[in-house]
Order: sequence, then structure tokens, then C-alpha cells
Amino acid sequence: MLINLSIKNYALIDNLNVNFTRGFTTITGETGAGKSILLGGLSLVLGKRADLSSLKDKERKCVIEAVFDIINYDLKSFFKRHDLEYDSNTVIRREIHPSGKSRAFVNDSPLTLDILTQLGKRLVDIHSQHQTLQLTEHDFQLKLIDAFADNTAILNAYANKLTKYKTALQEFEELIEFQKNANKEHDYNSFLLNELDAIYLEEGLQEKLEDQYQQLNNVETVLENLSKGDQILGDEQIGILSLFQELKSISVKLSRIGNKFTNLKERIDSIFIELKDIAEEMQILRESVEPDPGKLDEINTKLQVLYDLQRKHDVTNISQLIDIRKSLENRVGAIQNLEEEIEDKKSLIEGLKKELDKDANALSVRRRKVIPEIRKKLETSLSSLGLANATFKIEIVPAEEYKTNGRDTLIFLFSANKGSDYNTLKKVASGGELSRIMLVIKSILARYEQLPTLMFDEIDSGVSGEISNRMGDIMHEMSRNMQVFSITHLPQIASKGDRHFKVFKTDKDDSTQTQMKELLEDERVFELAEMLGGKNLSDSALAHARQLLN
Repeated sequence: MLINLSIKNYALIDNLNVNFTRGFTTITGETGAGKSILLGGLSLVLGKRADLSSLKDKERKCVIEAVFDIINYDLKSFFKRHDLEYDSNTVIRREIHPSGKSRAFVNDSPLTLDILTQLGKRLVDIHSQHQTLQLTEHDFQLKLIDAFADNTAILNAYANKLTKYKTALQEFEELIEFQKNANKEHDYNSFLLNELDAIYLEEGLQEKLEDQYQQLNNVETVLENLSKGDQILGDEQIGILSLFQELKSISVKLSRIGNKFTNLKERIDSIFIELKDIAEEMQILRESVEPDPGKLDEINTKLQVLYDLQRKHDVTNISQLIDIRKSLENRVGAIQNLEEEIEDKKSLIEGLKKELDKDANALSVRRRKVIPEIRKKLETSLSSLGLANATFKIEIVPAEEYKTNGRDTLIFLFSANKGSDYNTLKKVASGGELSRIMLVIKSILARYEQLPTLMFDEIDSGVSGEISNRMGDIMHEMSRNMQVFSITHLPQIASKGDRHFKVFKTDKDDSTQTQMKELLEDERVFELAEMLGGKNLSDSALAHARQLLN
């Protein structure tokens, strides 16, 4: 509910700060006093777009702040979803700067106008004779029936399944589209993958093949040099090993003379051992190397295939070819598994459809069951509001598509007079009739769900006497479960308020200002008497005013 409203530098309001409570609050004032300005300020806090013309003083910013008690509105998930700080006493502030810039805050957290509008709709419902189009909407009419039938749990379950169904359906359509495009590429990707699979790709393969190719391609040079090396090392006369054997003998003799030659001997021994090992390895290599033209051609062919694949895929090494092969395997594998995935998605969709149909049928049954009672309540309530011959024709017709609230099409027809044809509210109901129907519907809704604060803006225009008295009773009855405001010109309705505020204008220096004050008991009597009989208060008007209050 709305706890406090503060308005600074807006239109004719310089500085206004008002506290509100639960129950039924009535607001009165002469035409032009500024009641619409008050609503305009509240609308800005709820997300209405602003402009510089709103500023009273063009040199100062306009600040409008409203405090709401939201503990019963189940808004924690909304605040979490939009990354806003939650507080049971939530403060919404709107600032309009002289530069034209507008900013909005919830509990000092900045937010966009779109999110503020969404939040505002959950906090306050401003209703006037010019805002009854909602009544003619299919979803709003169905909301009445669902509230009466206590369909909240089924609707929530249906909504969750509908979300899953739509997601699965979208994924299915994407799979089908992917399949169409992928089939065109599948054969080509398979061909490329087979090309890469034809040669075993592994890290270091290219270097290994290139090394083998160099050896086989230069086998004569290798053999010639190995033979020369073998001769240099092993020749009996001038070979290094023979000469080193003689050097080794010299070192042995020297080591016997003194310890200082021992280290020299050990080093010569070590070198001799290494030379012998080298000679043996060169001999083994020479024996292992032999011309193999067939092997050379095989390796050359493999290398050419590798080089061709690298050029084809515009890469420079084996690692990149391996990555391309993995990618192709995934694409080809995806197509091969696609049929199975499509069938699984079909099964999921069919299962969700059965569940949706079950919930939709349950909703239809419960809706049809309560329609006679709803129709009776509407007609009875409207009869007391001067529409004695008003009747409704309400039917539920199955629809083909899944809607957000089931698979029902609601036929909601109205006739205001005996013998008149039934037609939609939009076509046959007048503005005054729509206002009274909306009042009755919201009074019914208030018994079954937590509605936002209701602000009725001169909904009573064009009615008087006993009808206005009954409208006031309905509003007061609604206020037992919620906060209700009524901006009114009728004393019969104004007298029903638990609290009564008056909007008025004053002149200060060269400026006209709109102000608002709560009326005390005696002030209410004078205000109601003035509404009944004009400025010249008569004893009968004062007596009538006291009677209304009592």
C-alpha cells in the first residue's frame, strides 16, 4: 500500500508531503484545484514519461518520492530478477532535471523506466472512466473467472509447462533448420574427414617423415661418409684408435712414475672408451643403411599428401590439421546423431502437450463450473448500481492454440436493457456502464486475490443519489482487504472514506500553489455541505452532511 507521497516542484505543487493509511481514503476538491496534478505526480513515480513542462520552477529539479509497504505483494523474486535491493518499505524516487534528464530509483538503486513501469503496475492501479478498455480485454475477463474458481495453482503449473513446451518447440524447429542446412554440407565434410583419416595424423609425424626422407634420399652420401669415418677411426696404421692405443700405453707408463700423471691417464682412458663406442656405432649405422627406393617413394608420397592437405586447409603444421579433423568429426557426428535427437525432441514435445492438455482441460472444467455464480453476482451487483436489466452471456469455447492462460476462448457478452441483443462490452456498454462493471469486477477480484492499491479517479461521474451511495459502499467494503482511494465530486462517496483529504489552491506572492490537507471531523462536515449546496452553507446542507457522515 501507499504510505507516503512527497512531491517537490511539480506543476502547481511547490512542496507536498502526505501520509496515507490502510482502508478507504476519499479525495475531494473543486474543479481545477489540482487533483489531476496529484495523480500526474503519482503516475511519474509509477513509470509515466516526463517532460520539462512538469517543472514548476524551471531552474530546480522536480523530485517525487513515494513509500510503499510491499510485504504482501510477493515481489522478492521481481527485485532479485532485476538486481534491486528489496525492502518491505520500498522507496521509489523520480527526478526530473532542468536539463530534461529523468532518473528513477528504487531504494536508491537506479533502474530503467521500463522496469519501473512493470513495478508500478503491481503497486497501484489508477482507474478512471477513460481507462476502462482493460475491461474489454479477453485476458482480464478470464482473470475474473480464474480468481473466482481459485485456479492459481493450476495456472502456475500450466505456465511452467508452457514455457518448457515453447522452448522445446523452438529447439525442435532449430534442429530441423540445422538439418536442412547441414545435409548440404554433410557429404563434403565426410569427404574431407575421410581424406584426413586416410593418413594417420599425430604430433611429430611430419618431422619424422622429413627426417626419414632426407636419410633415404642421401643414402650414398651417408654410406660414403660413414665409411670414411670408420677408416679414420679404425685403420691399423694411421687410425685414431691405433694412435690412441699408443697414447694410452704412454699414459700408463707415466702414471707409474707419479700420482700427478694419474688424472691424465684417467682422462685418456675415458676418451679412448668413448672413441671405441663411436667406432662401433658408426659401424652399426653403416651396416644398417642401405638403399630402399620403394621406401623412399612411400615416404615421399606421404609427405606430398601432408603438404597438399596443409595447402587445402590453409594451415602450416600437423597440429592444425588435427584440430580440423576433430572439428569435422564433431560436425559429421552431429549429423549422424541428429535424427535421434530430433526424435527425442518430438517425444518431449508430445509429452508436454499431453500435460498441457490435461491442465487446460482442468481449467476449462473449473471455469465452466463457476460461470453461473459469477454471472449472478455481476447482475445482482449491477442492479444495485442502477443497471437493473443488465445481463451477461458468458461461455467458454475451446481454442486450437495454447494461450498463456489455457486453451479457452471466452465469450463475454453484455446487454444493458431488456430485449436488447447481446454484444461485446466494447460495442454496447457506455462509459458510465463500463465504470460500474469495472467497479463490480474489481470488488469481486479483491475477495480472491491481493490487488494493488486502487485509485478510482472520478469513476462516479454521471451518477448520483442512491447509486453513488451504493458505489461508495462497494469501495468501502473493498478497503477491508486492500487500500482504496477515490477522487470524487459526490458527497455520498466522499462521506464513506475512513480518511478525507481536500485538494485546494492558494495564492502566495505571485504564484498559485496546489496543496492538500486531511480534513478533521468538523472540516469534513463543511466540505460535504459545500459539495451538497454550494458556497453558501445552509442549515439543511450541514444537517445532510452530518447525516451522511453518521
